[in-house]
Order: sequence, then structure tokens, then C-alpha cells
Amino acid sequence: MVQERTFPLWLWITVGSVSVTLYSIAVPVNAVLYQVPVAIAFVLSAFTAGSLPLALRMPRTAIALFSLGLLGNGILSGHDRDPFWPGPVPVLEIITLALFIALIVYSRGWKLAAIAWLIAAAVAVSLPPLSGRNSSPAYTGAETADLIVTFSIAAAAYVIALLIAGRATIRDELAREKEVSAEEQARRQLIEERSRIARELHDVVAHSMSVIQVQASTAKYRLTDLDVPVVAEFDDIAASARSALAEMRRLLGTLRPDGQDAERMPQRTIGDIPGLVEGTRRSGIGIDLSIDDDLRGAPLSAQVAVFRIVQEAISNALRHAPGSRISVSVARSNTSGLVISVINSAPLSAPVDAAGGGHGIIGMRERTTMLGGNLETHATPDGGWIVHAVLPFDAEADVAARAEGNA
Repeated sequence: MVQERTFPLWLWITVGSVSVTLYSIAVPVNAVLYQVPVAIAFVLSAFTAGSLPLALRMPRTAIALFSLGLLGNGILSGHDRDPFWPGPVPVLEIITLALFIALIVYSRGWKLAAIAWLIAAAVAVSLPPLSGRNSSPAYTGAETADLIVTFSIAAAAYVIALLIAGRATIRDELAREKEVSAEEQARRQLIEERSRIARELHDVVAHSMSVIQVQASTAKYRLTDLDVPVVAEFDDIAASARSALAEMRRLLGTLRPDGQDAERMPQRTIGDIPGLVEGTRRSGIGIDLSIDDDLRGAPLSAQVAVFRIVQEAISNALRHAPGSRISVSVARSNTSGLVISVINSAPLSAPVDAAGGGHGIIGMRERTTMLGGNLETHATPDGGWIVHAVLPFDAEADVAARAEGNA
């Protein structure tokens, strides 16, 4: 099935102008040179010339009108007209027929155009016998030559229009493919943005909510002189924090599709880790920190990854190992690059709410993979947990790059 085209305004204007021009010439030519009665020449010429714009929207009606005009002009032409002018198809109708066939090919495809060509050929071939002329043979040499030339030109117009229509079809398909690609690109960017928001929400908000929950839950043990109503208030705060964490995990599940690549979004760096640890200590958690000062000059992308991995590992320890002691180490390895270790001891009690959406480990793995490193997480022999990440870090290359950039 041929898809209906949408025609630009310039094509309508061009076809309309050509139609009017042909009509204005065909009427006097048919009336004077071919001796068609003037009133009938006006009507029949309108049929043939008017079929051109109709071919774009109503091709079947256009075929009927053109055939009627061709038949009428051929039958009503005078027998004693000047033999210089071609017949049975007048010269202007030769031109009109070629344009007519080309427009049908372009607008509705090759099948309908081939039918139009055959109908026009049948009508033209029938004109000499139907004209009432009593002569032998039925077709003169000039008439045969006129028919051959007429439908050869129409066939050439058919082929040329077929090539042009094919090129237009390919161009339209390419345009549609381009639109689809643009929509896919926009959708992918939207998903990536949602993934980034989900990761940052998890990294920033989840850690803070975990600290609030731990602080509120352990307040009655750290502050022994609290009144009963105050203890109840802290318990409510802890419950609210756990509920907020659960709601946030569900929200992240809708924002973040699995399998999305990580996105670079520099925020906090290695220099912010001491503040992170100090905030955790204020919640009553025992936590040790060791940072190699040489790493403060590491690439920014690596520093951001280190901070987020440490933050997430501490949050996991707070959620899943209450009362455990945490050890954080960020060091430079002589062979591997930058090494991060966050180890927590066995929990002193069962976690109140250990449920999680698994976004934390996914986020840490994304960050290490993005930088060409690797991540390991597993239980320790004493019942604790370790998060161990290695990020490639070529200090000499980094120094050289900085020197080159400053040159």
C-alpha cells in the first residue's frame, strides 16, 4: 500500500500555474487548429488541464476527466484540419498527459499510474475509428507516429517520476528515522538523569537519615539521665527516620532503572571525609580514620568516588551492624593505585530495620567501574563486613598532566 504524501505549498502553486497556462493555450489551439467547437473546447480543455491538480488528491477522478477530455477532443476534431498539427492526440495533450502520469506516480505510486497510462493509450488508439472518418487504412502514418511519440513521452515521464518518488520516499524514511533517533536520545538522557538523581539522593539523604536514626536510637543509652517522655520522643524520631528511609528506597526504585551507567557528578572529595567521620562519631559510633595525605591531590573524579564509597559503606554499617566499630582507611598502594577499606566489626545487636533496596552496593560498584577499578564486599571471619575498593591512580601521569596544563 502506497503511503499518501503530504504535498508542500510550492508544489500546489506550481501545478496550479501549469494547469492554468495549459488551459489558456489549449482552448484556442483546440478551437482554431483542431476545429473543435469553441464552447466544447472550453469544457474539454478544462477536463484535461484540470486533471493535473486533481491527480494529487483525487487521481481516479482525474483519470476519468482526462480520458473524457482526450476522447472528446479527438472525436470532435475537424477532418480537414491542417495535417501539420499532430493527431489524434493534440500537441498540448501530449504535454498534459506526460505531466499527468508523472503526478500520479509521485502521489499514488506506479500501479495507478500504469493503469492511467493504459487507459489513455486505449482511448487514444480508439480515436481514429471513432472519429467517423471513412478512409483506409484506419491509421495513417502520421497518426501512428503521433501515438508512438505520445506514449513514449508518457512512458519516459513515468520512469523519471518513479525515480523522483523513490528518492523522496527514501528521504522521508530517513527523516522519520532521524526523529525516532532524537526521541530515543531524549529518552536515554532522561533515564540517565533519573539515575543520577537516584544515586545522589541515595548517597546524600540515606546517609543523613541513617545517622539520625542511629542517634535517636542510641540516645537513651548514651544519655542516661533522660526522662521517659524524652526517651519516647527519641524512639518516635528513630521510627520516623526508618519510615523515611523505607519511603525513599521505594522512590529510588521508581527513579532508577537497573543497568544504567554511572555518571560523573563531582561533589565532595577526600578532604570532606574527616567531617563525615566526625559527624558519625557524634552519633555515638566508634569509628577510626586513616587517610594518606598524598591522595588529596588525586584526580577530582577519583576523590568524589572515594568520598561516596566511604559514605555509603559507613551508612551500611550503621544500618546493618548496630553497635559495631568501624574502621576507615584511604591509602595509596604502591602497585594498585588508590585503596579504600571500610571494615565494621560484628554487630552488638540485631538491626531494627535491615531492609534495603541494594542501591548502595550498586552505586559503589558503578563508581569504581567507571574509573576502571574494582569493588569487593564480603563478611569477615569475626562476623563483621568489609568494603574494599581499588581505584587506578597514576600519580606521575597526573602530575605530568597538571604540569602540561599549566605550561
